[in-house]
Parts: sequence; structure tokens; C-alpha cells
Amino acid sequence: MRNKYKFNGKPKKITPRKRDNHLPLVIVGGGAAGLFAGCIAGESSLPALIMERKHKPARKLLMCGNGRCNLSKDISAKQMLEDMGQPSAAFLSHALNAYPPSAIQRWFKQHHLNLKLMTDRRVFPRSEKASDVLHTLTDTLRESSISLCLNAAVVSVEQSNHPARGFRVATQNFTVFAQNVLLTTGGVSYPKTGSVGDGQKIAKSLGHSLRPYRPGLIGFVCTHPWIQSRCGHTMEHVTIRVICNNEITYAGDGQLDCESWGIGGAAAYNASRWVARNQPKTFDLKWNSQGETIRITKPATRPLKEAIVTIGGIPLNEINPRTMESTKCPGLYFSGEIMDVDGPTGGYNLSAAFATAKCAIDAISR
Repeated sequence: MRNKYKFNGKPKKITPRKRDNHLPLVIVGGGAAGLFAGCIAGESSLPALIMERKHKPARKLLMCGNGRCNLSKDISAKQMLEDMGQPSAAFLSHALNAYPPSAIQRWFKQHHLNLKLMTDRRVFPRSEKASDVLHTLTDTLRESSISLCLNAAVVSVEQSNHPARGFRVATQNFTVFAQNVLLTTGGVSYPKTGSVGDGQKIAKSLGHSLRPYRPGLIGFVCTHPWIQSRCGHTMEHVTIRVICNNEITYAGDGQLDCESWGIGGAAAYNASRWVARNQPKTFDLKWNSQGETIRITKPATRPLKEAIVTIGGIPLNEINPRTMESTKCPGLYFSGEIMDVDGPTGGYNLSAAFATAKCAIDAISR
């Protein structure tokens, strides 16, 4: 039998077809901000490629709200900004007013995700499954023909004039060219989910500075007989106060989880956010429970890798708040936790990720 793959005579010269691989947009990072940006790009008829370093997208999103995904909070943009405080509020004012929590909820409802409103105004998928939020995002990407490339860790982004002015985005195995790059790689907590700071390194290579990383929304390591006697239990509606030089500098309500290593829960997390932002030299924690006053002297926070959000990263004064474009490198954009923005626990940080992603895509589309 003749080998059908054997050439008879002189082989025919084959000229490779010229391919246009200069994309309008490459999104680096397939988390909440990156996937949502891709969805908005698709609905705006803006061709885009999402590149994610892990074998599955949005692994940190799947952990959000203990796997239930608190995707927003049903309050006004004004209230959300007031709750977030400075410096995040001033920077996020344009993005959140243009795309408030009500718009985020409306988008997910229009894409067939039923939502559930809690008594404290937090918004969850009705199923209380974070996987349903992820499926909504990936289904929308597929329907709008936005490509998602997994196992594609970006090793460098360089400014380029070939084949046109823009960026050369390289992985270990292939390279693409893009007119614009949107970095959505998140912070540096929970590194196993893919948040390892590669987006910040890319930004630094393109002229940005970096603010030091600090753990935001994290528990405190401390010991006290009151905590030890309640280990494994949750106290509802506890008001934690941060005491500096015998003065109350912060007070916030929420649930308090008693753990073998100390305290967690929303009340502790939001107190830790104040500490991370203000960095007092020393501080105490104080709260009341059933007529008993508990005071913890000089507590420490849990490691950065366990933080719900990362404080630090790209400085806000190096980003245009109306477009999310870099002021150091035209054509480079940011959204989400890669920037030095953060909010309280309870849907604020995902709302900021979605709103800044929408802001960036709108600017690129224009």
C-alpha cells in the first residue's frame, strides 16, 4: 500500500499564511476583575484575550464568602464610598458612581443569575454557590467570543512598535502583540490561587512604583481566657474598638469568630483594615460581651498570605481614576486589587473590582 504521506517528486513549497496577532486588548489575570472585564469587552464588540496563569480561572472568587460569593452590597454608591473611606473613596468615586452596586446586580440578573439579598444588604447568588457566579462569567465570555487562555503565565510585557505600536506580551511558550494591556492579577494573598504579584512586577518594569504590601481584612493572633473558652464559636454583633494611647481610634460592628489562634470574623477583619491603613506603632483591642470587657494588648495580625485583600500595590496617583489608565505608560490599564484600593468586608471589594473593570473597558472602547 502506498504511503499517502510520501511525496512523489519535488515537494511543493508551502508559504505560511500571514496571521494578524495584534489584538486590541490583552487582559492579564483571569480572576473576578479580569473575567468581568472580558465580558464587558465582548458586549462592547472589543476583541480581547484573557491570559490566566492557573489551570482554572477565578480560584479566589470561588473562596469568596466561604464559597457563597458575596458579590456586592445593595447600597448607594455614595454610601459605599463613605464606608470605604480614604484613599480608596476619592479614587473610586468616578468608577462607582458610573457603575454603582445596583448596576452590578442588574448585569448579573440580565445574565440569568438569580440573586439573594440578606438582611444586612449583602448580595449573594440565590444558590449561595460561588461556582454559579463563575459560570455566569465564563458563559458570557463564550457567548461573546472572548478567548480565555489558561496555563498561560505572562512572564513579561514590553512596549513594542511591531507590528504596530503597543505591547509585546510573552509567556514561556508564545507571544502576542496588543494595542492595550489591562492588568487584573489581584493582590498577593492566597498565592495558591494565582495571586503572586506578577502583575505588580510587570507594572514596575513599565515605570510604576509599588506601595508596600500589608494584610487587609485578616484576623488577629492573640490569647485571652474569654477567647479560649469560646474557641470554635461565633459571637454576633460585637463592637471592636482599636485603642491607641488610651484613645478610641476606630470602632466597628460585626460578628466575631473565636479561633484557637485568636479572633476572626467581620468585626476583627474590618478593625485589621484600619490598623493596616493607619499603621499605629502599638494598639490594643477592646470589646464587651454579656457585661464583660475584654482587652487585648498589642495583638498581631495573621500572615499576609491569609488576608482577604491586599493593601498596597500600584499607587493611586499613578493611575487616571476616570479611565484606569496608567499615567506612566499609555495603553496600560488596571482594575481590581492590583491597585492600592480596598474596602470593608461584605461585597465592597468585588464591587470595586467590577466597577474599575467596567471603567477601564469603557475607556479602551472609546
